[in-house]
Amino acid sequence: MHPAPFCVLYKPPKVVRCSARQYCPNHLFGSIARRSRTHAAYLLDRHRHRHSFISSSGSERPAVQERRATPPVESMAQMVSTMPMVDAAPAVSAIMPKLQAACLDAPASGITVVSRQHVRPDAASAIGDLTLSVSDLPMLSCHYIQKGLFFPAPDLPMSSLVSLLASSLARALAAVPALAGRLVTLPDDRIVICCNDAGVDFLHAVAPGLSLDDFLVPDADVPTKLTKDLFPMDRTVSYEGHRRPLTSFQVTVLGDGAVFIGIVANHAVVDGTSFWHFFNTWAAICRGESPKLLDFRRNFFGDSTAVLRFPGGVGPAVTFDVDAPLRERVFHFSADAIREMKALANRRPSGGHDAEVYGKMAHDPKNPGEISSFQSLCAQIWLAVTRARKRLAPDATTTFRMAVNCRHRLRPAISPVYFGNAIQSAVTTASVSELARHDLRWAAGKLNASLAAYGDGAIRRAAAAWQAKPGCFPLGNPDGSVITMGSSNRFPMYEGNDFGWGRPLAVRSGRANKFDGKMSAFPGRAGDGSVDIEVCLPPETMAALLRDAEFMQYVSCPSHLL
Repeated sequence: MHPAPFCVLYKPPKVVRCSARQYCPNHLFGSIARRSRTHAAYLLDRHRHRHSFISSSGSERPAVQERRATPPVESMAQMVSTMPMVDAAPAVSAIMPKLQAACLDAPASGITVVSRQHVRPDAASAIGDLTLSVSDLPMLSCHYIQKGLFFPAPDLPMSSLVSLLASSLARALAAVPALAGRLVTLPDDRIVICCNDAGVDFLHAVAPGLSLDDFLVPDADVPTKLTKDLFPMDRTVSYEGHRRPLTSFQVTVLGDGAVFIGIVANHAVVDGTSFWHFFNTWAAICRGESPKLLDFRRNFFGDSTAVLRFPGGVGPAVTFDVDAPLRERVFHFSADAIREMKALANRRPSGGHDAEVYGKMAHDPKNPGEISSFQSLCAQIWLAVTRARKRLAPDATTTFRMAVNCRHRLRPAISPVYFGNAIQSAVTTASVSELARHDLRWAAGKLNASLAAYGDGAIRRAAAAWQAKPGCFPLGNPDGSVITMGSSNRFPMYEGNDFGWGRPLAVRSGRANKFDGKMSAFPGRAGDGSVDIEVCLPPETMAALLRDAEFMQYVSCPSHLL
C-alpha cells in the first residue's frame, strides 16, 4: 500500500522535494499556488455560518444540522475531524490499525461517507412558488444532473474545509433559494418549486486508499465503479423532488489530499447553464466575493397553461435501460486539432490563430455560413461513431441531437442568467450510406444548417407542439443510431470555480442519464480552445472507435496528465 492514504488524516507538509511524485498533485498538474494557513483561517472566519436561522414563523432552527454516519464509519469521522494538525505524518504503526479498522465496512469503491449535514439557506427566501415551464416539465423523467470537479489539496484541516464549504453553501442557497425547496403539485395539476427553505444534504466522504491517479488515467476508460460514489442520490429521477431535496452535495477527500466536490441537481429545476451558474455562485461566496444574481422571472413561455398529470402521484421512469453495458471515456481534442478539423470543414488552410471563441454552437458563427469549431468536431464524431456501429444497415437513419440554449435565440431574448431550463434539442439526420459517401465538410454542413435554422420561430413551434401534447423528454437510443450531445464546452467549469485554494483540475460526471450515444462536452482545462468529450458507448462500439485511425489522429492527452 502506498503512503498516500495518510494525507487525508494529516496536513501534508509543504515540501520542495517530493519522493512520492505519482501521488503528488503538484507533480501531476504542475505548479499549483496554495493559500497560506493565515488566509485559510481568514476565509473560514469570514464565512462561518450563523448558527441559527429564524423561520417565517419566528421559530429558531439551525442553519446546518450534522448527522454522523453509523459505526464503524463514525470512528473514521471522529478521526478526520479531531486529528490535530501536524507537520509530518506519524509512523505507519501508529495509524495503520485504526485506518484499517475504520474502513472494514467501506463500499467496494473505497469511498466512505463519514458525515451528513442538512444545510438550509442562511436567510429566509423572498421568492414565492416558481411554476415549472414548458422546458422544465419534460425533464421530470430525467435523472438528477451529476457533475463535479477535482481540486488540488487545500492548505487547511479537513474539518475546517468541510465547515467552510457548508457555511458558504448556506449563503449560496440564500442567493438561489429554489435549490433548497421542494416540488409541489397543486390542485390544478401545475407543478411548482416551493421555495420553502427545506434545505439540502451535504455529505463529507473520504477515500484514503485512492488518489488522483486512480481517477484521471490517461488513455483509459473512466473508472465508473469509482466515480459513481463521488455523488449522492445516484440515478434519482427528477420527479422525486416532490419528496427529496432538489440538490445534494458531496465533498470527497482522497488519500493524496486532493478534493472532489460533486453537485447533484434536479433536472426539472435547472439546465446546464443554471447548474454551473450555481457552482460559480458557491465558489465565489467561499472565496469571499459577491456572486452574480440570477433571474427568477418565469418569462420562458411562462404563460403556458399546459400541465403534465401523474395520477396517484406515481412519477415517471427514465426512458432508457440503465443496466445496459457501457464503456465511458473522455477524449481530449487540442486547440490545434480542432483548428485542423475546422479548416477541413471550411476547406481552407489550418495555419494561424483562429480568433473564434471555441465552443458549442450556442451562439451563431460570426461569419454567416461559416462552420464553427464545435460543429466541425461534432461532425467528426458523427462520422466516426457511425462507422463504429457495425450493425447499422446502409439505409438506416442516423440522428445527431444537440442541446440548444434558447436564452439568446428567442426574440425578444431572455436573460442569460434566467434560472431554470431554457433548452431544446436540435436534430440533424442522415442515412448511414450518406455519411459513408461524404466527407467532414458535408456532415459539418448538415449540422451547421440545422443549428442556424434553430431561431425564434423554431423554438416557438417546438414549445407549441409540446403544449398541444405534453410529455416527458424521451432520452435514450432505441434504434442504436442516435448521438445525443449534452452539456457545453462554453460552460464555466474551470473559470469561476476556484473555492479559495486553486483552480479545478478536472471535470467528471456520475451515472446520471448515461446511455448508448450519450456525450457531454467540457472545456479543456488549459482554456485555449481545447475540448474534452465524454463519450458513452457499448463495449464493442467503443472498441471499434478506438481502432479508427481517422478519428484517433485528432485525439491527444491533455498536457496536465502527461
